[in-house]
Parts: sequence; C-alpha cells; structure tokens
Amino acid sequence: MRRSMLGRLAVAACSLSLLTAFAPAAGADGGGGASGPARSYKKVGYFTQWGVYGRDFQVQDLEANGSAGKLTHINYAFGNVSPQGTCFTGNVPGEADAWADYVRPLDAANSVDGVADTPEQPLAGNFNQLRELKAKHPGLKVLISLGGWSWSTHFSDAALTPASRKAFVASCIDLYIKGNLPQDGSRGGAGAAAGVFDGIDLDWEWPGSAGDADTTFRPEDKRNFTELVKEFRTQLDAYAKSRRKKTKYELTAFVPTAPAKIDAGFDVRRIMRDLDFVTLQGYDFHVSGEPKTAQQSALYARGDFSVDGTVDAWRLRGAPAHKLVMGMPFYGQGWTGVSGGGDGMGQPATGPAPATWSAGYEDYKALKTLAGSGTYQVHRDRLGGHAWLFDGTTLWTYDDPQVLRAKTGYVREHGLGGAMFWSLDADTADGELMTAVDRGLREH
Repeated sequence: MRRSMLGRLAVAACSLSLLTAFAPAAGADGGGGASGPARSYKKVGYFTQWGVYGRDFQVQDLEANGSAGKLTHINYAFGNVSPQGTCFTGNVPGEADAWADYVRPLDAANSVDGVADTPEQPLAGNFNQLRELKAKHPGLKVLISLGGWSWSTHFSDAALTPASRKAFVASCIDLYIKGNLPQDGSRGGAGAAAGVFDGIDLDWEWPGSAGDADTTFRPEDKRNFTELVKEFRTQLDAYAKSRRKKTKYELTAFVPTAPAKIDAGFDVRRIMRDLDFVTLQGYDFHVSGEPKTAQQSALYARGDFSVDGTVDAWRLRGAPAHKLVMGMPFYGQGWTGVSGGGDGMGQPATGPAPATWSAGYEDYKALKTLAGSGTYQVHRDRLGGHAWLFDGTTLWTYDDPQVLRAKTGYVREHGLGGAMFWSLDADTADGELMTAVDRGLREH
C-alpha cells in the first residue's frame, strides 16, 4: 500500500474495448449481467493511523463529509508484525502507535457521537471512533490491515513454518478480533476493542519478491503465503463458530500489478478459495522518483502497466471477477523540472514535485485547487483513461471524478467486486471522489 514507491512493474496488455469502456455516458451495462441495482459492490476505503496528526483527519470526518454512509468497508492502516512474528502494538516510534489507536482522548467536537471521551473508559482513540461510526452505520465493516510497505518487514519470518503461522494468526486474532489490548493507563485490557474489527486485511508487500529495503523475502514465500491465508481462514472461522456468530469474519488481501510479483508470491487459485476478496494495486504504476513523467493509474495503457492489465493478469491466473476489487488513488504522483515541451507526459524531469506532506505525492484535494488555479492545464488521455495537470514545469498525474466515472463503468462492465481507495484523508471536505465512485457504481 502506501508510505511507499510500489515497484516498477512488468507489462500489461491493453484491452480491446477502449472506446466503449471510456464512453462519457453510462448507458446499459456491459456483458456478464452482474451490474445494476441488484448488485452489491464493495467500497473499501483506507483510513490512515497517522492522518489524525498533520492532516488532522479524524474518523468523525468520514461522517461529516458523507463518506461513511457510502462505504461498505474501512481498512485501518496499519497493524505491524514484530520480529518475533506476532501482531503487536505499543508506543514505539516508527513501529506502533497505541496513542493514536486507542489511548488518545477525543473531545466532543471530534467524536462521531458528539460526546467527549472520559479518562476512565478503556477504549479511546481511533478504535473507539470506529466503533461509534459502526453504531451509526450498522452495515459498515472495519478490517485491520496488516503490513503495508513499511511494516511488511517480518511477514516472511512469521509465515515460515506451521508453528510460526499458527502463533502469528492467533496473536492477530487475540489483539484485534478479541480486542485484548495491552494496558496503557486506564486504556486497554481484556476485550477492550472487542467488536471493533470485522476481519483482517493482509497487506504483505511482497511475498517472494523485493519490497521495502529491510523487508525479508524468500522463494518459499509463495507456498507459505498460501498456508498463512488458510491458517487465518481456519482460525477466524473457528473463533466465529465458538461465539455462535451468524456472519463470518472477513479475510482480504492487497495484491500487486506486476505479473512477475504475482507469480513469485501468489498461488492465485488456492488463495482465492479462502479470501473473501482481494484489492488490486491500481496505482503507482509509475512514481515521481523515476526520471521521466508517466501515468500512475491508467485504466488502459499499451505496453505499460494499467488497471485493465492488472485485472487480466489476475483473471488469467484463476481469480474470479467478483472477488477482484479495483484500487483507485485519491492522490497524485508529481514531477518538477519537466522539459521537452508538449503536454509534459513522457518527458524528462529533474525530480519529485514539491508537495504538502511528501515530495512527489499530493492529495486530491490539493490537486483540485491546482486544477482550478488557472496556472495548470488539465490534460486527458481519453482512450487510456487517465488525467494529469501540467503548468509547463510541474506535472501531476491523478484521478479526478471524470476518471473515476470511467473506472466504475469498467467495474460494472466486467463484473468486478467493487472499488478500493487509498486513502480517505486525501479526498475533499465534501467527499467528492467518494461520491463520484458511489454514483458510478449505482449507474445502470
């Protein structure tokens, strides 16, 4: 997921249905008969643990901007894996943030229910706010997402043997599903977070191939990931049965674009039997650290990575369409010092563009302001299904509501499971991108 430059990846084929899938109006559904009002699509948004700080994006903002009522799932990013191969939390800079998760008190103005946290309550922070959000939206599910780019370091070790897998899964269920949090003053304790999480999202980047610089990977990761998924499914189902739970705990995974990474780490047919769905990497096809500008999230791209190529790669390896949830970026990748003229795309650049939080990475809400500034021109590749901003020197490639409308049309046409977004804190104050996706998936 994010906090990263996801890898430079292999070539994806361009679909033959370019014009129809990118038509500006959403007429009748395409083949497959899976669209329309009878179809229930997943709408999965990532809520970032650290977004409550500099961005000051609270769980309550999902209620205020209308996104909570449109989402089916919130993935909480992230839970970490210890060197001992267990799920853990605490206050360890760069490794865990119990303060944000469940210790930090919120006042009435920043609480979903409008009531300030008290010093005595065992659960506060983001976890308690997610619980309050679920109370307002009973159909909403919250999953803990484990790993991410920075915190996949010890996944390979945790999955290495039957014993290590069993212990790892048990520790994650104990911490997040049973809600047995470490005591931190009055916060935490046995069952403090019970009922907050409805399942687990596996975001191991990447089994069998390179990820972040300190992330271990092995050739046997592919087999071990398959067995890890099976172990999660077995233990989650057993715990649900022990509680006489009417619905199962969900199990999902974030998976890559590159065919080489898919083949190195994912036994597709086997893992799809145990996973409820997977969210496809639909962005970071190119990133601002590269020497030339390029699209980061095109729907179609001949001889390059694309959403369509990602879908094809997973379907060709046996993944059912209805279990594929398309990833969509709520941010852009940017370059500066762009030379060569024209519209700026495919041209040399001197480096990542200056940005609010991290060079080369900017939230959609900021890019929308740039688009309306009169300085930048909006460019579109209507066949490729992507957009970018260019002012003659700086270029940003991103998804706006028009692009997302085309992508939701693709989801409906191809019978996919829905849409996923990284990340919810990058949307506008009125949830413009979330609304565009929601409306697009409702069209028929």
